[in-house]
Amino acid sequence: MTPGLKILLITIVLLALAISGIAIKMFLKKGGEFKKQCSSVDPETGERFGCTCGAADDEEACENK
Repeated sequence: MTPGLKILLITIVLLALAISGIAIKMFLKKGGEFKKQCSSVDPETGERFGCTCGAADDEEACENK
């Protein structure tokens, strides 16, 4: 077996394991879906804040397109 073929097979096996791990997690998770999560930390204060869309404070909400 050539070294290139070995690397290709190892790559395929590792990708298959990663994808199957994600699929198993999805099936075991309640409702079968992942929640959208986004959170950032203000580097100056260390305070966490949720998702933002760049809307001004006086605007109602972000549009979900």
